[in-house]
Amino acid sequence: MLLDVKRINVPPGQRVLLQDVTWQEFEKILDELGEHRAARIAYDDGTLEIMTPLPEHEDDKEIIGDLVKALLEELDIEFRSLGSTTFKNQKMAQGIEPDQCFYIQNESKIRGKKRLDLTVDPPPDLALEVDITSRTHPSIYKAIKVPELWRFDKRKLQINVLRDGSYVESQESLNFPGLPLVEVISQYLEQSKTAGRNATLKAFRLWVREQLQQK
Repeated sequence: MLLDVKRINVPPGQRVLLQDVTWQEFEKILDELGEHRAARIAYDDGTLEIMTPLPEHEDDKEIIGDLVKALLEELDIEFRSLGSTTFKNQKMAQGIEPDQCFYIQNESKIRGKKRLDLTVDPPPDLALEVDITSRTHPSIYKAIKVPELWRFDKRKLQINVLRDGSYVESQESLNFPGLPLVEVISQYLEQSKTAGRNATLKAFRLWVREQLQQK
């Protein structure tokens, strides 16, 4: 491919689509872009998308990720958060970088690993996409068999669980059953914009403890 990807300027909130990109070209582009970058990628059977998130997208992603981490800590569940790690499967010609992802049930299987290969390693148990710029690729997550996909758009959380090979919207999380997270995550995200991050996380942790006491 006669393309210098470093010369492609993608303004925040915009995306560039490249067609007929081979897997080898995709791998080369990833190498050229490097790991420390603002842009995110998605690869679906020859179509490569390069997107740069908006600042508010990053803010929401960080707070929601922090809420999930706080929830896991309060539940005393071991987990590994891998952020926007590139997940790819050459056999399926799929690649994706979620806004945030977590290994929870499968954490022990990838503990200590610096490189993951989805042909042998399990996918993350939970992936998060903040949809302000309408960028999510359920078909890619479905192909690499991520059991649970959270999509946050227009101040609303949507929980999708993988059942019989397709995503089904659910009011309950596979990883956190019995908790009304669809409403609560959105509520505390909004609270963080006025009360601040630390105060919001403290309030959220208190809420989680109250839920545990009721069980």
